[in-house]
Amino acid sequence: MNWKTYAVVTSAVVIVGLALGVTLPLVSLRLHEWGYSTFAIGVMAGMPAVGIVLGSRMSSRLAGRLGSENTLRLVMACSAVSVALLAIWPSYPVWLLLRLVLGISLTVTFILGESWINQEVIDRLRGRLVAIYGSGFALSQLCGPLLLGLIGTEADSGFWLATGLLVFGSLMLMTVSGAPVVDATAADGRGFRKFVRQLPAIAWAMVLFAGFETMTLTLLPVYLIREGFAQQLALIMVSTVVVGDAVLQVPVGALADRISRTALFKFCGLMLLLSSLALPFALHTVLVWPVLVLFGASAGALYTLSIILVGQRYRDDELVRANAHIAMLWGLGCLLGPMLTGAVSQWMTGHALPIMMAIAALIFVLLARRPGAFDAVTVDRV
Repeated sequence: MNWKTYAVVTSAVVIVGLALGVTLPLVSLRLHEWGYSTFAIGVMAGMPAVGIVLGSRMSSRLAGRLGSENTLRLVMACSAVSVALLAIWPSYPVWLLLRLVLGISLTVTFILGESWINQEVIDRLRGRLVAIYGSGFALSQLCGPLLLGLIGTEADSGFWLATGLLVFGSLMLMTVSGAPVVDATAADGRGFRKFVRQLPAIAWAMVLFAGFETMTLTLLPVYLIREGFAQQLALIMVSTVVVGDAVLQVPVGALADRISRTALFKFCGLMLLLSSLALPFALHTVLVWPVLVLFGASAGALYTLSIILVGQRYRDDELVRANAHIAMLWGLGCLLGPMLTGAVSQWMTGHALPIMMAIAALIFVLLARRPGAFDAVTVDRV
């Protein structure tokens, strides 16, 4: 195992998370200030989902022609340009297009970056090392809203900070090599239905977490503000959710190297269901803080454990193809989560976000309890 490569690639992807943590809430808050409805904000938040589907199909062609390392540098630079244009061209239709481009660029980054990380680590340390990556990614998104709270949302400083971070991440990747070799058909979407049938709980967990993450960074600040919290406090509460995600992933990963990974997976799904149901009742009490931590930790654990289980199951082109399927599922979650929650929030109930998360968590719990839900995972810790 090459520790330098693991550290550099992990750091580069974490930098992407920091840039997202600054950009996503800033876009939503800016649209809120302009008077756009929750549904319109949800549509903007879901726009990258289309880019995710496109990016999952383009990744292998780009990596096959340019090499995985060059492709990663290129798409991160493209992301930097897109974020810069958000500041230069403040228009809702233009922002929709730019969010589409960001979706494509960031998807290719995650497919190749996570494949590289997961193939680089050894299985006896997979839980801890993948959890460190997941924790670092979550911490970077935590720092995003915190930085945004410090520099403010009135000016475009957040957009320019995110642009600089993405440029820096692209330059970091110039110091390493040895990414998985990808052929022209490794991640073209073939076998998607088979992947979902073989690993239904993992597939739904990725849809669930994608919706959770997108809604946390885009709709949760708006939800909290509309429930009476000041903007600064709302951003701190969003950061608390991400703290729960970040801080507890390494313990979860360590447990995954010692006990049954699938049993731990099911338990975390149950915790997400309970915390989602508790959130509306705890919102204006002191209990909201531990509930927010558990809310973030349990959702983040589903993502981390999904990546661990996929990494122990697949290698080389199969791993890249599996990550492409995950990207498509991620796109589905990014699209459905914010749009459905935005619509339900506007036309049915203001507590749509925790209610929709509770429904999604319940579906996961039921899928995970089905006989044979993890049969395709050929290796497990017991």
